[in-house]
Amino acid sequence: MCRVSATHDEEASARVAATEANTGAPTIFDKIISKEIPSSIVYEDEKVLAFRDINPQAPIHVLVIPKLRDGLTELGKAEPRHEDILGHLLHASKIVAEKEGIVEGFRVVINSGATACQSVYHLHLHVLGGRQLKWPPG
Repeated sequence: MCRVSATHDEEASARVAATEANTGAPTIFDKIISKEIPSSIVYEDEKVLAFRDINPQAPIHVLVIPKLRDGLTELGKAEPRHEDILGHLLHASKIVAEKEGIVEGFRVVINSGATACQSVYHLHLHVLGGRQLKWPPG
């Protein structure tokens, strides 16, 4: 996640990722979906995959992704045809929170675009919890 104290490297990495966003090349998440890259899966169904973030920002930090990108590289690119998967992603986030024992208090974050420090252009939701979360976030 991008924080107020985000380093120049995080911001630079986000800008580079944005330039490669629409190339159609497989993302690291596509490789996780196809099991080319291992992950610690928390939840999976026919439409989504949820797995632990390798750089957790909270004791519980799980990413929830659609298995089919379908042009949905970031939330800012969502179209009416994506309404079903967007709702499904939110519901899957709630299931993840239940499985992780944080349903009484968790946060769902979507970074959209370079200025939000989005680093992978395959829409993904961060489910965070396991500690007191502060407001405002970074």
